[in-house]
Amino acid sequence: MNLHELKPAKGSRTVAKRKGQGIGSGNGKTAGRGQKGQKSRSGGGVRPGFEGGQMPLQQRVPKRGFTNVFKTQWAIVNVSDLNTFAADTVVTPELLIEKGIIKKIADGVKVLGNGELEVKLTVKAHKFSKSAVEKIEALGGTVEVI
Repeated sequence: MNLHELKPAKGSRTVAKRKGQGIGSGNGKTAGRGQKGQKSRSGGGVRPGFEGGQMPLQQRVPKRGFTNVFKTQWAIVNVSDLNTFAADTVVTPELLIEKGIIKKIADGVKVLGNGELEVKLTVKAHKFSKSAVEKIEALGGTVEVI
């Protein structure tokens, strides 16, 4: 496919219905809203989830559990993910974001020992598991807690 062959998808360029353009159009006078009632008025209609005064489903369903808003959200990195770096690289949280291994540093970066490490690295993170420290240092790498 070339640039000059591009065209909009079928049905994506439909022209909007012109309401209130006389009786011959089929959308004149009441503009397709019917005669009277809440939905015929401007600004009419009900909010999302409203069930005509009946207790809405959102409120009927029992609530369970507890969400701790103060919980620390660690950005998790496995040791096997660090194999993408060249030997003797200083791995920082900013470098991990740059490489796309983590999306954001929420409350900190934690390195876990899942998988195998094949490269000697200097890893800087907020937290390490014992197995991760063992695997990094077994290859002669170093661990730095930020």
